[in-house]
Amino acid sequence: MTDYIQEFFPTHSCFVIADDTVAGLYGNRLQQAFTDLQSFRGILEFPAGEASKNRQHKDALEDQLLVEKAGRDSLIIAMGGGVTGDMAGYIAATLHRGLPLIHLPTSLLAQVDSSVGGKVGINHPSGKNLIGAFYQPQAVFADMDFLKTLSDEEFFNGMGEVIKYAVILDDELWQILEDESAAIIDRDPVLLQEVVTRCAALKIQVVEADEKESSYRSILNYGHTVGHAIEQLGQYKLKHGFAIAAGMRIAAKLSESVLGYPASRVERLNKLLDTYHLNQVDYRDYNFEAIWECLKTDKKSRQQKPKFSLMNKDNQPELLYPIEKAELHDVFFGE
Repeated sequence: MTDYIQEFFPTHSCFVIADDTVAGLYGNRLQQAFTDLQSFRGILEFPAGEASKNRQHKDALEDQLLVEKAGRDSLIIAMGGGVTGDMAGYIAATLHRGLPLIHLPTSLLAQVDSSVGGKVGINHPSGKNLIGAFYQPQAVFADMDFLKTLSDEEFFNGMGEVIKYAVILDDELWQILEDESAAIIDRDPVLLQEVVTRCAALKIQVVEADEKESSYRSILNYGHTVGHAIEQLGQYKLKHGFAIAAGMRIAAKLSESVLGYPASRVERLNKLLDTYHLNQVDYRDYNFEAIWECLKTDKKSRQQKPKFSLMNKDNQPELLYPIEKAELHDVFFGE
């Protein structure tokens, strides 16, 4: 990465943004790697966790950057997981009306999903990712070695997004996840590289077709409509992938109920989520009325009417599909 920076941003001052957990794990190694990078200005830290993805911490980081005289000739490196990428990316998009951005994703979730595609932003008390922008990075550097230090919980958190890609876009990946589950859970580096590469390629294809999510890109929200509501109601203490797994169970059941999605695929999805320990969140533990209220303020809603990304009987996506309260109620409380 330093060679890339020296070639393309030789005169830019370089600031790394990382949460305190990632900075503690990799800060010294990064300092050593950047020894020959005279433009390196240090690591700016914030508290780890989804709850930190808010205006308060964004403002604090911007204040630090301005104190350090960060200007349009500065480069932002987002080193960490999805929270860091979202918030550091939003800072890069808005400070001085736009600074170049590089993603250095350290989590599986960030490598397969959030670092690719240009969505950046922060949360609001009314909902997740309600404040933000589309802002593409100059480059993304995904190193499989980072995945070795992930906790099991964080690893399975990322597998929630991996499974999403398999279900909506890649039957071959779905089969790999089933056939090679033991080796993937054991973090076989060859398999992980294939998984990360396939997911990133799938997302790039979708984003190239619909960068600003006017239509087709919304397929990537499969499982996220109810999943985001669960995150919000849990005060962002739940990891994203586990909430999205619960959301995918609902999305699959809705797909079967209203669009004829095959019951066999619903069963396969539920088994796969169990295999990767993504059965720790039960959507029925949350109040249905509270979830419905969250859905009405979701950024995909129109006239406070929830829209879902679903799959139809031909295993093709149905995008921004309107769901009535009674339809969700029947699925929510059904077997």
